[in-house]
Amino acid sequence: MLKILVVEDETVIRTALRRLLERNDYLVSEAGSVQEAESSQDLEEFDLIISDLRLPGAPGTDLIRKAGDVPVLIMTSYASLRSAVDSMRMGAVDYIAKPFDHGDMIAAVQRIIADHPAPRQVQEKSSASNAPSRGAGVMGITGNCSAMRTLFEYIRKVAPTDSTVLVLGETGTGKEIVAKCVHSHSLRADKIMISVNCAAIPDTLIESELFGYEKGAFTGANASRMGLIEAADGGTLFLDEIGELPMEAQARLLRFIQEGEIRRIGSVHSRKVNVRLICATHRNLQSLAAEGEFRQDLFYRINVLQLSLPPLRDRGKDILHLAETMLQAQAERLGKSPMRLSPLAIQAITTYQWPGNVRELEHAIERAVILSDGEEIDNEALGIDLELVNINRIRGSQQGTTRGASNSDSSSDPQEDLSLEDYFQRFVMEHQDSMSETELAQKLGVSRKCLWERRQRLGIPRNRAGNNVTNQRRKSAARGK
Repeated sequence: MLKILVVEDETVIRTALRRLLERNDYLVSEAGSVQEAESSQDLEEFDLIISDLRLPGAPGTDLIRKAGDVPVLIMTSYASLRSAVDSMRMGAVDYIAKPFDHGDMIAAVQRIIADHPAPRQVQEKSSASNAPSRGAGVMGITGNCSAMRTLFEYIRKVAPTDSTVLVLGETGTGKEIVAKCVHSHSLRADKIMISVNCAAIPDTLIESELFGYEKGAFTGANASRMGLIEAADGGTLFLDEIGELPMEAQARLLRFIQEGEIRRIGSVHSRKVNVRLICATHRNLQSLAAEGEFRQDLFYRINVLQLSLPPLRDRGKDILHLAETMLQAQAERLGKSPMRLSPLAIQAITTYQWPGNVRELEHAIERAVILSDGEEIDNEALGIDLELVNINRIRGSQQGTTRGASNSDSSSDPQEDLSLEDYFQRFVMEHQDSMSETELAQKLGVSRKCLWERRQRLGIPRNRAGNNVTNQRRKSAARGK
């Protein structure tokens, strides 16, 4: 059973989080401070540590260094963005805002444990697996998430063979780089690799480009010409966007794969070729084949070994590492001094969905380096509207809140299933006697207006004692003057 340590000084939150994790089959230990966690627990025995940022004594970020390679998830409020960013720079795998939705917390825990196996898990699997170490990569591709580590392992297994490879992934994920990696790690590494974008060649020319033609084969064929497949003899041919290949060319390609020979347009003689084929597409070839837009027999021929590239939005902390690596590379290329990302830029990079994937990130970084005069890159220079990103994030959070609130109605014990609204209500009721409205809003990470609106919706009366606290402080400040 996976072991998690929760370090939180608020008893209500700590208890609710422990019960939530235990209901999801995790073995949970608790501590109220960094000192207590260090003295009462062996930190390296856990698969994950979840810690509040602000704790009595030492801050939660101290656990990052003390825990070694055990991943640390930091809990913070929306108002503490800079602190959350600093936590990630210090080595925290991620941060989550309080108050949090149950679904968001469990999803974060599952993702982090899958993407960042603790030393205990690695040792258990080391005898049966030769997976790359943290941050490992191949030939220009870096990544530490689970999907990328799996990809690296498959490349090492696939590359030494001569079998046909199909690379799948969204536009901009780096399919051609993967193809080059496979070629460079193959037995044909010292031979030529020819790349062809099937979508960039007109349908009327694709066959002559791939297979070549003889003199007089058609109007304008004034001399014989070797095709790209024949030119790649002994090496590797990479067909990018193979889903765009016309049906006529698909039939010719199928014969090349089956027989290992090609026939130039206008020729009666076939030529034997020894070419390793790597194909790539962002489309679902199986669906295209079912719809009659792609030959099924060709799909079965090219789908021998399959490599899948994850979209950038699913690569977790890899996004920030890639962005910072690209930033330094672009600054050096453009002759600028070393540059850094601002907290807002980091928030934008890690929350934006990146539909154009790595290519879009690379172009955004290049644009930001060119447009920025100082040493710090802001989100505006990246061309990311942070307000729109946050609106989408809040909508998802509100949907989760609705689910949490409906679940809490059926629970007889609020502590047993503490939802987002439960936590808000309990926190306000427990602290409004000793805190002003401003302090309550700051602790909850919301505005005063949002606090007032939630009070109205949840029917929490405003305690005048909180106002008396504020007035007494104002009078004391006035007397001090």
